[in-house]
Order: sequence, then structure tokens, then C-alpha cells
Amino acid sequence: MAYAALMPANLGLEGSHVQIHRTATSCLNLDTMSKDFVRGVKTNKLKVNGPVKMPTKVSHIKSALMSPVEEKTGLQDFLHINDFDKGTILKILDRAKEVKALLKSGERTYLPFKGKTLAMIFAKPSMRTRVSFETGFYLLGGHAIFLGPKDIEMGKREETRDVARVLSRYNDIIMARLFAHQDLLDLAKYASVPVINGLTDYNHPCQIMADALTMIEHIGQIEGTKVVYVGDGNNIVHSWLLLASVIPFHFVCVCPKGFEPDAKTVEKAQQAGVGKIEITHDPKEAVKGADVVYSDVWASMGQKEEAEYRRKVFQGFQVDEELMKIAGPQAYFMHCLPAERGVEVTNGVIEAPNSIVFPQAENRMHAQNAIMLHSLGL
Repeated sequence: MAYAALMPANLGLEGSHVQIHRTATSCLNLDTMSKDFVRGVKTNKLKVNGPVKMPTKVSHIKSALMSPVEEKTGLQDFLHINDFDKGTILKILDRAKEVKALLKSGERTYLPFKGKTLAMIFAKPSMRTRVSFETGFYLLGGHAIFLGPKDIEMGKREETRDVARVLSRYNDIIMARLFAHQDLLDLAKYASVPVINGLTDYNHPCQIMADALTMIEHIGQIEGTKVVYVGDGNNIVHSWLLLASVIPFHFVCVCPKGFEPDAKTVEKAQQAGVGKIEITHDPKEAVKGADVVYSDVWASMGQKEEAEYRRKVFQGFQVDEELMKIAGPQAYFMHCLPAERGVEVTNGVIEAPNSIVFPQAENRMHAQNAIMLHSLGL
């Protein structure tokens, strides 16, 4: 089953480098592939000169009197990596390194989130996403609120647009880990506080930011590297493609035929003319000279009924010691976890000295802290 089948019907990916201002709300345009990814909802109720910050409560009162689609207050969502330019992405990663160093040193007086709350919506369960967001927000002075699958049932018990506007009045920022990408877009459209994409069936930008941070720490840079992803063309691949449309590096997705990433996303990344993009079907050829060999489960959440079928189709796509040897001694192994040891990757590869999966997992917290700092303008 091609992963594109899980995509919103008409998802466009234009309109990178989005800046969300006081008089415009970011939302993703799904009307046609030719339209921009972002459109603004403008209002004439308030006019300001320059980037004036308003107290949260005042802005919420103001937005309640205005259009149903509420304004962001000079803040930014984090929905897709290519919503930002190269300079901004690298700035966020630099901030992640700085804040990580502070926390590692035992520093506990840097509390930029003091007095702030984070609402965490989980339609999909996750250990790493919950613990990294909740711990990170707490360590920087804030309080995180967990909302599990049965707490909201967004789109069933209550409409997404209503959830967005209610949570915006209680909280300073929202993180959502969802199935349907459209739910995330609707949440961001109607929320008046920043919305962070904790994962959807389409993409996983926080994970790839953590991956980029890990590469910088171990390789020294992202630019000019070769990253080879072996497995299903899923949401992780889509985020790697979007990163390669902003930062120049060589990205290869090697997968069985019929399991390629979304064709429109591949096309957009290639048309950006920034990174070198390849979609191939021969793992042994693809990994030669790789700086990173990357893997993920063959059957993602929501696809477990296909697990046995996929194990047959994906034979030959396991990352084992032989494949890592072909990649070369310079190659690191990465995996977004959880891993099915003995399926998409061998136990020996995960436990090898050149495996950086656990520093990678730790960096979820540090990358996300920097993302939230940026989104809140702190």
C-alpha cells in the first residue's frame, strides 16, 4: 500500500518561509495543488505599527470579538520544516545546542516558560513525544497538560475548531500528535496560540529537527552530507524531504516498489533545487558513502494489520551489519524509535558503537525546547 493513500486529498506544499504576523493567521490551503500552502485571514479591527507585544489575556479578549478564525499574536506555528528558511532552521538548532548545554551543566535558573502552560493533545500514544515535551517544558519553568485520546476525541466529541479556541484561552501553546494531517491544519487555523506538530500521518518535523541536531553534534554539519533512509516512504521520509528542500544535502529514500513517499512531496523537494533527492529500490547500492543510514518500522501505527504482509514485501530492506559495512566506517545508524529489533534493523546494528539512536532520542527534548522558544518569540 503506498503511503500516499493516507494523505489529504489535495495537499499543496508551496509557500515556504512563512512569517505569521499580528494581522494574519497561518493555515494550510488544501483546495488545489497549485495554490499556496498558507493563506492569511486578515482583519481591520486592529492596526499597529511595528511588532508590539500584547499581554496574552488582552489578545484573547480582542480575538474573541473578531472573526471566527482567530489571530496569532505575533507568534508562529511549527507545522512543516519548509515553512521556514534555512537561516531560521539553523538558528533554532543553534538555540537547541545552547539550551541543551545549559541543562547539561545543571543550570536551573533559566526559566523562559515560567508561568506558561502547554496543552499536549495525543490522538496517538507515544513515550518519547510525551516525556520529551513534558519534561522539557517543565525544566524551562512551564507546566504541561496531557490530553489523551479519550480526553478530547477531537473531531468526534467536539469539533477541532472549538477545541482550538477553548485551549487557546487556557494555554500559551499547543502540541498535537494526531493521525489526520487535516486535523492539525484545522487546529492551527483556529488556535490563537502557536501549534506544534508532534506528528501526523503526513509528517514529523520535531523528529527531523532532533535528527538534524544529532547530526550536527556527531558529524559537524548537515550541509553536504548523505542521508540514506531504508524502509517505508512514510511521514519521517516526508519531513526529511522537506528539510532537503531548505538545507542542501543528499537525501536518498530506498524502499520497495509501491511504498514510495508521496509523489507531490518528492516533486516539491526536487523542484526547490536545494538538496539532491533520490528515490531508489536497491539498498546495497544506495547506502554506499552514506554519512547516515536511517531506518524506521515497516508498519507504522494504524498499519499493524499489514505487518505480516509488509515483512514479506520488505525482505532485503533490513539494516544489518552487512549493509552498514557496505555504507562504510564513516556511517552512523539512526532510528526514530520505537524499533522492532530483528525486523527493520538487527540488534547488533542498534547496539554498535556507530549507532546514535539514543542521543537522537534525547535530542527530541532539546530540539523541541528550541522550537517552542522560537514559536513563543522567547
